[in-house]
Amino acid sequence: MAAASLLALLDDIASVLDDVALMSKAAVKGSAATFDDVAVLGKAAMKKTSGVLGDDLALNAQQVTGVNPDRELPVVWAVAKGSLINKVILVPAALLISYFIPWLILPLLMLGGAFLAYEGAEKVMHMFFHKDDQTATASDRPVVINEKTKISGAIRTDFILSAEIIVISLGVVSSEPILTQVIILSAIAVLLTVFVYGLVAGIVKLDDLGLYLSGCASNMAKSAGQGIIWLAPYLMKLLSIVGTLAMFLVGGSIILHGIPGAEHWLQSVLPGNGKGILAFVITLLAHFVVGLIVGQIIVAVMSLFHKKEYVV
Repeated sequence: MAAASLLALLDDIASVLDDVALMSKAAVKGSAATFDDVAVLGKAAMKKTSGVLGDDLALNAQQVTGVNPDRELPVVWAVAKGSLINKVILVPAALLISYFIPWLILPLLMLGGAFLAYEGAEKVMHMFFHKDDQTATASDRPVVINEKTKISGAIRTDFILSAEIIVISLGVVSSEPILTQVIILSAIAVLLTVFVYGLVAGIVKLDDLGLYLSGCASNMAKSAGQGIIWLAPYLMKLLSIVGTLAMFLVGGSIILHGIPGAEHWLQSVLPGNGKGILAFVITLLAHFVVGLIVGQIIVAVMSLFHKKEYVV
């Protein structure tokens, strides 16, 4: 996914944790050794979550597409605020669950993974069997309703991905003092929210940048602007596809991780002792297949209760 290309940026973001460590040392005397490790632990936690972060970026960019261009940034801002609220809930909840009932974290993550797989399957089924709905004009679907749907859907998806990011980060720092855990998880929650939704805002406004450059006097700027205008719709379509794939990949990986012995078996059958490009591709494929199967099963079950039929 986008994980590898994000690592350098993650290192830059993680450097802010150095400042967090210094401020913490100044505020809490006698704990210098503990807070010297905050930046290192924070960087390790961010690198651990980089794969989910790549999917998070693709999913959220895809979730806020399709709204009125004049309302794109307000929608991104609304989702970003919802994401911060999610993390305000998730960080203390994860710490409490980890301390009192740690066995509950994995089942909750598996439920979240199943929900992601279900949403991905819903999107696929809707795309193939409800094509007429996609051709509806803007007047057929009020902008306000569409915005509310986009925002609520994006915040729900963000909640699951944020939960996984928080839990993975918690796993890196679980043996550290509680104050260190709170500092690192809070810093990661805030920094990654700003990072992801800042990039999402930039992505959805690419077409406006292209229009601006096209109106410049410089021929180079005009050419760049025209190129961006040409590229923007294809990029948005690509993000929509990648975002849907990410639902299956992330959902499948969470579910597979929660099945006793499943990941160990997968590693045992991978070529090259689980290392190399081929093993990586096979692992991704396994995650995708698991996510797709689970998602389709849930869609089939839900259709029985809601009498939702997918007929060609």
